Amino acid sequence: MNGWRALPVAAIATLALGLTATLAALQGDPPFGDVQIGAWRSWPRLGDSDIDPYARAIVAVDGILPLGAGEGVAFMAKTDDSGAALDARCDYRLSGGAPSARFWTLSAYDVDGRLRPNPANRYGLTSAALLRDSDGGFAIEAAREARPGNWLPLGDRSRFILVLRAYQLTSSAVAGAFEGLALPAIVRGACS
Repeated sequence: MNGWRALPVAAIATLALGLTATLAALQGDPPFGDVQIGAWRSWPRLGDSDIDPYARAIVAVDGILPLGAGEGVAFMAKTDDSGAALDARCDYRLSGGAPSARFWTLSAYDVDGRLRPNPANRYGLTSAALLRDSDGGFAIEAAREARPGNWLPLGDRSRFILVLRAYQLTSSAVAGAFEGLALPAIVRGACS
């Protein structure tokens, strides 16, 4: 008889453990299929039809709408190239390579995935509107205060993430090779 009394307790404990493990698996970034290039990270299979079940659940819970496999790829940076968390109290310079894409955008988001409010009401930059050097290179200044040239406003909240969306990538990137894909370096400047 004593064994039967323990059965409901064991069932409740098992259910609680299963729910806790499920909730833990749905927190944060998808656990599989990521690609890392410098500080930038992407999950190119999120918009694909054969997405893994964990990533599918995370997409459903977070309510994100990933780019389709044929549309392009989104890259996210939570840190600079040295590995320090991005903080709007610091200035950042993004320069160097750009993705081999027909068009790309760069935006700053808060850690909850919302666009960062800023006094300039400017929420991103596009590859088509960048000021470029004579050799085609560019530099983007991400900072709270306005900067000459390509300025990405960061707003007042401290923590943020950068999202670079590349549309109509070259065939090797679409195939998932990502070898030789260039993305801008993220270098921290002065902090206040």
